[in-house]
Amino acid sequence: MFKKIASEALGLSDIGTIISPQDFDKTDADDYVMHEDNEKIYFLIKTKADEYCFTNLAFIHVDGANAVSSKRTLKRYPYAQHKFSDVMLETAGKIDMDVEIKFTLGSQRFDIDVRKDQIEQLKDLYKSLLRIAETTHENAIYIDMASQSLDKAVNVLQNSRTDDTKLADTYRDLTDFGFTWMTSVREQYHIKDFGSVFEKYINN
Repeated sequence: MFKKIASEALGLSDIGTIISPQDFDKTDADDYVMHEDNEKIYFLIKTKADEYCFTNLAFIHVDGANAVSSKRTLKRYPYAQHKFSDVMLETAGKIDMDVEIKFTLGSQRFDIDVRKDQIEQLKDLYKSLLRIAETTHENAIYIDMASQSLDKAVNVLQNSRTDDTKLADTYRDLTDFGFTWMTSVREQYHIKDFGSVFEKYINN
């Protein structure tokens, strides 16, 4: 407790600052955003060593080994491949100088400290990540249900009493339909771009 207080008083703790949109282009993370593919930054937190960048397509972590070193490691987590879960917001106590947003992305856990006077902005990010997590979870259920339905249809066909010629034709038709149908399901429920979610919730 006393070490934390001393660290914050001396300005040594790694508390992040939320960067304004007009200053996004001044950050390291902006250099790695795929502007050519209409990727856009919606939220960016900068600490002494790291940058945490949320775009419509991916979470970009510019990972600094420490505040002194100039070395950076770029880590990119596309939302289509890495799912948000366990999203939490920890508000500040009376003696705290920071608030904290926590989440798991794929298998990686992130705990990011932010200045407590920026809590309203952080609430917007919290709502955005929570909604993305809920959407991807629900969509995964729909895709799994569609896949199971197709498997059941194939199983019924394989156990049906149909002559070999008709069975082959029916199986081919079902396979073609299944491929087209599952492609349509994935296009509808396997979302890659969450720009609309960020635009809805990020208002501060």
